[in-house]
Amino acid sequence: MKPIIIFIGLLFTVGIAFTGCYKDVILPAAGVDPNGPPKQYSFKTDIAPLLSTNCALSGCHVAGAQAPDLELGVSYNSLVSGGYVNTLIPNQSELYIMINGDMQVHIPNAADRQKVYDWIRTGAKNN
Repeated sequence: MKPIIIFIGLLFTVGIAFTGCYKDVILPAAGVDPNGPPKQYSFKTDIAPLLSTNCALSGCHVAGAQAPDLELGVSYNSLVSGGYVNTLIPNQSELYIMINGDMQVHIPNAADRQKVYDWIRTGAKNN
């Protein structure tokens, strides 16, 4: 009788262990097609805040530090006048190359980098 009780107790414990554990299925984020049709983004509401919060940090892309100055209000002129944006060959824009290379750590989200690329592909308008 004692071995049956031990066996039932062991079976009960194993049953609880298996039902209490489950495997999370984590699906990767949907891929972003960089060469798909570009979406329209506003520099003022989409791009400038993104660059300001991720790049215009103390000692980085602010006035008197590393060029271009990406602070709100001056970032558009700094990017376009400084030659960081190439609307003829968008994937050769220095801004695009940097945020997908050395500076990718500051804009890790592929969707955010795609916003910048789409903004360049649609003419880099100051809207």
